[in-house]
Amino acid sequence: MNLITKLPGPLLIFFGAFSLSFGGLIVKSFEGSTLWQILFWRSVFFIIVVLIFLIISYKQNFISAFYKSGIPGLIGGIILACGFSGYVFAMYNTTVANTNFIIQTQTLFLAIFGYIFLKEKINLITLTSIVLAISGIILMVGSSLTVGQMSGNIAAFIMPISFATLILIVRKFPSVDMVPLQFIAGVIALIIGYFMSKTIFISLNDIFLGFLAGFFQLGFGFIFITIGARSTPSALVGIIMLSEAVLGPFWAWMFINENPPTSVLIGGLIVIFAVLIPVSYTHLTLPTNREV
Repeated sequence: MNLITKLPGPLLIFFGAFSLSFGGLIVKSFEGSTLWQILFWRSVFFIIVVLIFLIISYKQNFISAFYKSGIPGLIGGIILACGFSGYVFAMYNTTVANTNFIIQTQTLFLAIFGYIFLKEKINLITLTSIVLAISGIILMVGSSLTVGQMSGNIAAFIMPISFATLILIVRKFPSVDMVPLQFIAGVIALIIGYFMSKTIFISLNDIFLGFLAGFFQLGFGFIFITIGARSTPSALVGIIMLSEAVLGPFWAWMFINENPPTSVLIGGLIVIFAVLIPVSYTHLTLPTNREV
């Protein structure tokens, strides 16, 4: 753990984005498991890695970390669990490219929610970014008008909306610790997966994929980002995280021959460009009553 904390923050953020980028490939590689079974086993192994991290980091004080997070931490865990569920549903029902590009709108949702709930002003740069992102998304989903893919596209928005809401909670209640919150989210997602599944018994191959998804892809991804974000400017975090949107579709194309339509790629590039505009001009700290 000491070795990890000594690494440069931006490098840890990239490791986190790199880990998360395999999510679509792993979900698409399951054989015969339902999306709720995938959510259950992914959550099982995610809980394990977060629990290990909690014990190593907080030692005998790890129980008190949950208490300090309080009700805001519990609410944040519920919201993040909804994001986890929406992510798996989206990857299961639409393309990796669509899901990854839509997730990148989290920065823009953060600006919109900040304006609505925290009375933070939106300047012309951010407003232009929002309009561009909406244009890119319309172009992307226009080629996915089948019922299945459209439901996946809609579900993909749950993750960025959840994450933006979570950041607002953390800003409103600075005492909320992201690590215990992630554990709570994992437990709730596990419960959702359990009760939505007719059975939790799946093949050993799919259990192994669940292990890869929960322990390495999601677990290590979130831990790297959590540690790296402590010493990395928010704007730089946003820029580095865009690598997930690029790498995710690349893995899907390389390993499972998923070729997104040209309109999706163009729309996705528009979304990435739209997100790059505000993070290039601001630090995304978004203090109250300040333009973002």
